[in-house]
Amino acid sequence: MKLMVNGIPMDVESGVNALDLSGKISKELKKEALAARLNGRVISLVTPIDEEGVLEIVGFNDEDGRRTLRHTASHVLAQAVKHLRPEAKLAIGPAIENGFYYDFDVDEPFTPEFLAQVEKEMQKLIKRNERVERFELPRAEALELMKDEPYKVELINDLPEGETISFYRQGDFTDLCAGPHLPSTGRIKAVKLTSIAGAYWRGSEKNKMLQRIYGTAFTNREELDAYLARIEEAKKRDHRKLGRQLDLFDIREEGPGFPFFYPKGMVLRNQLEDYWREIHRKHGYEEIKTPIMLNRSLWERSGHWDHYQENMYTTKIDDVDFAIKPMNCPGGILVYERKKWSYRDLPIRSGELGLVHRHELSGALHGLMRVRCFTQDDAHIFMTPDQIRDEIKGVYQLIDEVYKVFGFEYHVELSTRPENSIGTDEMWELATDGLRGALDDLGVKYVVNEGDGAFYGPKIDFHLTDCLGRTWQCGTIQLDMNLPERFDLTYTGPDGQEHRPVMIHRVVFGSIERFIGILTEHFAGAFPLWLAPVQVRLMTITDRADEAAKAVQAKLEDAGIRTEIDLRNEKIGFKIREAQVQKIPYMLVLGDKEAENGVVAVRKRGEGDIGQMTPDELLAKLKEEIRTKAR
Repeated sequence: MKLMVNGIPMDVESGVNALDLSGKISKELKKEALAARLNGRVISLVTPIDEEGVLEIVGFNDEDGRRTLRHTASHVLAQAVKHLRPEAKLAIGPAIENGFYYDFDVDEPFTPEFLAQVEKEMQKLIKRNERVERFELPRAEALELMKDEPYKVELINDLPEGETISFYRQGDFTDLCAGPHLPSTGRIKAVKLTSIAGAYWRGSEKNKMLQRIYGTAFTNREELDAYLARIEEAKKRDHRKLGRQLDLFDIREEGPGFPFFYPKGMVLRNQLEDYWREIHRKHGYEEIKTPIMLNRSLWERSGHWDHYQENMYTTKIDDVDFAIKPMNCPGGILVYERKKWSYRDLPIRSGELGLVHRHELSGALHGLMRVRCFTQDDAHIFMTPDQIRDEIKGVYQLIDEVYKVFGFEYHVELSTRPENSIGTDEMWELATDGLRGALDDLGVKYVVNEGDGAFYGPKIDFHLTDCLGRTWQCGTIQLDMNLPERFDLTYTGPDGQEHRPVMIHRVVFGSIERFIGILTEHFAGAFPLWLAPVQVRLMTITDRADEAAKAVQAKLEDAGIRTEIDLRNEKIGFKIREAQVQKIPYMLVLGDKEAENGVVAVRKRGEGDIGQMTPDELLAKLKEEIRTKAR
């Protein structure tokens, strides 16, 4: 039997496994191997191989390798809990990004002290290096095996008739699971339980609240320690904490999921929106505004009433159903519909900072990252089919320009036609080739997600990487062949006939609120000068310098610099420390000498004392830093 194993052609016997084959390539690979992909399907290292094709043996640097390790760790977690709390009922325990969790039904909630006991028990089980074995059972035998685990019984009963029912056993613990898993528990090497939370069974508020234990696992202690250090740094940067500390924004219990922006937060927000307007004017967009509430007939026409209603807030006006908009797109289409267009008019680029509302479950809400109302920086482009490639390139260049201003690295993913798509093969081919061709023309490296496009068209997604290495999906470019059809959009072609335009949906920030949350954590609240709510704080050493300080403040404010002044009878060291806590970019100190000589002593955030300057010298420096949007 022929196999291509990590790029090496091999003749192998049927029934061989990836673990044995890894040893034939190198000792290092065998040591590092965690899982394998056979013809794209993830399998365990010890799964017998009985088909030809391509085999990839992967370690922790591969997502499938990490997920296999962490999935096995979740089973070790469940085994440890069962040792300490035998009465606990098992729910589910998947691998997730950066770790794993397991849900349990228990009468007494878990405590941090119990968590420490569980982790200690897990380390014992890992040290034992227990063999992990897979087996299958018929439905009746599976139900008998799991008769004392009601959640597992429910899962088995929900499986379609004829579905394989598989289990994994390690020592005295057996769990219903599709796998795959590590060959043995000893390959986990380093594990840490991180938190306890409540979680509804199957994510529904109608079901019982379970106890969820989160954890993470690595193949060595050094990587685990580095990860935990990043987590601690992330806690310091938590935008919810910084939003309150810096008096920017908050979520109040009176409005869960509905953010409050305070005066300083509004300055930050307005700076972002002003920049958005500036760059969109430069790239040929016109700004529009559409109503926040529109009637049912529009949402039926767009398909949202039938497919998205559970996420929409609705009301009645004059006995007619209305919905607060969850998206800006239908309103943008009505703007296009207002008159007849010729091919000479296209492309039409219109942008909107549109406030939308979506009903999110309370358990999913998270600061500004997941809210119930947010402002999308939507733009819609209506164009002819032959304009697709150039317009995509233009949007890409705009998004790239914006992200570079903030210092974000990013990677790009291209998602193609899903199974439940609409539209003709010809249109999908045209749209996908347009996206792919634009990326190729620009020389952009990208990952293809086969079948992960929207049902109405392919898309390009931008994933930002922040200073802690976390990724955030923000920008997106989507081609839409559904709404132009639903709304019967047309333009007059050179042949004098009506044609269907192609529509692009795209965002840069994604959501203004979420982007502010990302920026707050990325900069740890120390925003660049051009964004900082307060750019300069003046501080006096003695009250004799007060008038000189007020004169400098007036000069800076007349030039558009956002300033505060601290004339309190406090020690200058105290004033400086307070300004540092508020992360103010520039601190100006004036005493008798400075007042007499017409200068200010300048301290810059992160650099300390940078010397004395005249107000004019300082103003020139500030203006240049703002103009260039220096970080």
